[in-house]
Amino acid sequence: MDLRQLPPLNAIKAFEAAARHESFSRAADELFVTHGAVSHQIRALEEELGIALFARDGKRVRLTDTGRRYATRVRTALMGLADATREVRAGDRERRLVVSMLSSFAARWVTPRIGSFIEAHPQWDLELLSTNALTDFARDDVDVAIRFGYGKYSGLHAELLLEEIFFPACAPNFNGGKLPQTPADLAKVQLLRSDDELWRPWFDAAGLTDWPEPKRGVLYQDSSNLLQAAIDGQGVALTRRSLAMHEIAAGRLVRLFDVDGPSPWQYYFICPPQMLETARVKAFRAWVFEEVGRFKQLFEQACEAGPAASADLAADALRVTP
Repeated sequence: MDLRQLPPLNAIKAFEAAARHESFSRAADELFVTHGAVSHQIRALEEELGIALFARDGKRVRLTDTGRRYATRVRTALMGLADATREVRAGDRERRLVVSMLSSFAARWVTPRIGSFIEAHPQWDLELLSTNALTDFARDDVDVAIRFGYGKYSGLHAELLLEEIFFPACAPNFNGGKLPQTPADLAKVQLLRSDDELWRPWFDAAGLTDWPEPKRGVLYQDSSNLLQAAIDGQGVALTRRSLAMHEIAAGRLVRLFDVDGPSPWQYYFICPPQMLETARVKAFRAWVFEEVGRFKQLFEQACEAGPAASADLAADALRVTP
């Protein structure tokens, strides 16, 4: 076989798409290139072959008889190449575990803990996709997703992973170290705002039923940015326990008051039903639920011990399980 006789692959791909659609414009849309690029590739292919593959009538094109026969053979060859490529990738794919989750949850909860999973399962290559977009498991080639929502995921296996709660937190040196002592003291300080962490439900839980939602100050769209603003001493943030405990453990945040606010959203473990029986998904599911159980237990101990002991217990929650 003399591979030097083969036309460039990009020209072949452009021809196959144009032949299938009998349109250079639609081929360009499919290949994410310009109409001119497709036209140029096909003209170069025709010149190399020494024969017209399309008959042109103004802006319209149609296959010649030779072009139609060539398109059939080209399509068969490309399908064979695609099948061979999929088979090769499938073997490698079984060694990869792809998990999608919110950026904030990945950074603040999963990353400090994931080392124990990697150490226990060196046979798999873990890929963490941090995104706030909804997961299309087929399109994105994802095995598992952890999502913050209502739990309604049609056609997917969904399990409640972690119930979320909110509480106020700030930097230990905020306001010169003079931190609010009662919920009512929050009237004297800057409250940081977020679309995802609304203050009104927490105000109700704290008995401040006549307090309105704060309307002044910066509005943060990302929970990690909100948390960072609190760490930097810019105000008091209403934080999720899953995101704040790592910062409390490190001494960068202090929890204020022993009052939890309800969350309308919870964390869910999600995957296509058929993936539940794969070894890599089984292993990750077992690991993440065990870590969540440990995290919840230590959080409850911290609540019972009071704010003074919260940092030590939060640090325990981040230590690798033996």
